Amino acid sequence: MAQLAPLDETITLNQLNRDPFPIYQRLRREAPVVRIKSAGRTFVTKAEDTKYIKDTPEIFSSNDPNTPMERAFWAQTLMRKDGEEHARERGAMAPSFAPKVIKQDWLAEYQKIAEAYVARLPRGEVVDLFHVLSGAFAARGLAILLGMNEASDEEMMEWSQALIDGAGNFGWQDAPFERADAANRGIHALLDRLQKRHLDAPNNSAFSVMLNAENPIAQKQMYANIKIAIGGGINEPRDALNTILYGLLTNKDQLEEVKRQGDWDKAFEEGVRWIAPISVSSRVAREDTVLRGCMIPKGDTVMTIQASANRDEDIYENGEVFNVYRSEKGHQSFGNGPHFCQGIHVARRAVGQIMLPTLFERFPDMELPDPAAVKWHGFGFHGATCLPVLLK
Repeated sequence: MAQLAPLDETITLNQLNRDPFPIYQRLRREAPVVRIKSAGRTFVTKAEDTKYIKDTPEIFSSNDPNTPMERAFWAQTLMRKDGEEHARERGAMAPSFAPKVIKQDWLAEYQKIAEAYVARLPRGEVVDLFHVLSGAFAARGLAILLGMNEASDEEMMEWSQALIDGAGNFGWQDAPFERADAANRGIHALLDRLQKRHLDAPNNSAFSVMLNAENPIAQKQMYANIKIAIGGGINEPRDALNTILYGLLTNKDQLEEVKRQGDWDKAFEEGVRWIAPISVSSRVAREDTVLRGCMIPKGDTVMTIQASANRDEDIYENGEVFNVYRSEKGHQSFGNGPHFCQGIHVARRAVGQIMLPTLFERFPDMELPDPAAVKWHGFGFHGATCLPVLLK
């Protein structure tokens, strides 16, 4: 009979927040299915297994009752739902992410924002792009896409980080939840005020589409959908942009080739493979099942580590290294199965096709004066928390 996965009592949440990649590399080699006491979850670190878990919702449910997300978001969001309920709520925003709408409505807006935000950057100075560019660009574009134009960049960025930190508060500490509560109050107050505008003048923004639907979902779930989009829709493109810039600026030969060939799409895909902005996802076993010889009991929470899967030695040669021109393609950063990221096409275009070429066209000789000054953080959501760049 299969035994429970081994128990690791040494790995701490602080270690995972600081630099999880050496830990994941060791776990892939020694214990690819392992119970982590500090997280209260079973970690799954190999690509084959993480994909299998997400592709089989009939065995591994998204409805994890132990996640901090529901507490942080004031709702059971679509991220924690399966089947028809998940499909209905996901579908409520789907018209805003249709290819035709992205092309006709959102790409022109993102281009205008990129040009304006890059133009205001000072030449010849060291600037931390984390806040003034990466975060602000993602915030403004998302505010327009969601129909929340009235929210400032600062509000959007604060709400996003507060919700993300709350959802990743696996230590169940008070402070992150209090910050998330403030974000919830701010978002709800704004959406309450915006309803009349969108009902009077329907448009393709996500909030308007949901409000004006023939058979709308409940208002609580509309608000939850918006909050999910604010969380991932800012952090993911922001952190992706910062990671790609770091990867290119610390690999000048690759940067020159990317500029020469216009391979910004390839740079985008490698950046999000190398460091997945959304690093982990939770699933709950609906029944007793066995994974790599380890018993996963019914009700056990497994954590698929896509940040680890993206560096799996079975797929990637030198997966720990940033290499735009690697032969291996594909990654799990945007998920797979029913919960595949809805905003993937917007993020790819906004970062890969718009911001990167716009930024390097204005600052073709941009440098990273001190790579060691770039700080990285996050277990559930991993990215650079500062990116001081010399703009030349």
